[in-house]
Amino acid sequence: MIIDTLENAGKYASVHPLFAKAFEFLNSIDLKNVEAGKYEISDGLNYAVVEKEGMTAEESIAKFECHNKNIDIQLCINGKEKLGWKPRNTCKSMKGEYNAEKDVAFYNDAPDMYFELTDNQFAIFFPEDVHAPMIADGVIKKLIVKVRL
Repeated sequence: MIIDTLENAGKYASVHPLFAKAFEFLNSIDLKNVEAGKYEISDGLNYAVVEKEGMTAEESIAKFECHNKNIDIQLCINGKEKLGWKPRNTCKSMKGEYNAEKDVAFYNDAPDMYFELTDNQFAIFFPEDVHAPMIADGVIKKLIVKVRL
C-alpha cells in the first residue's frame, strides 16, 4: 500500500507501466467538478467517481475487500475518509468465493490499522492489500482508478 498526496504522484510512475498515465489523467481533470459515474481512461485504466454518505466502520468492514486483477488508486476529492487495511497474507477467513467477474474477494477479518485521507490525498491498494473504504460521518467524494495488472 502507498499513501501520499496528488502533488507527489509523479514519484510512483515507475511502480507500474500504467501509473504515469493514471496520474497524468488525475492531474489533468477538474476534480471538484467531475461527475459521479464510471468511465474509461484507456485500455487497462478505468475510473469511478463516487459522491455519497460515508459508512460506519462496521458497514465498511462487512465488505472488507481486495482484488486479484486490478490495483486501486483511491483519491479523496472532498471530505475526510477513514480506511481500514490489513495484509492479505495475514487474513484468516474468506467470506464466500472470489468473484472473477467483479474482481473482488471479501474477508471476515478486521483491519490491522486505520488511516484517513482528505482532499487530494490517495492510497494505492495492490492485490495483497485488503481494504475497508468510505468510513466517514459525512459525504465523501472520491475517485477510484482501476489499473489492470
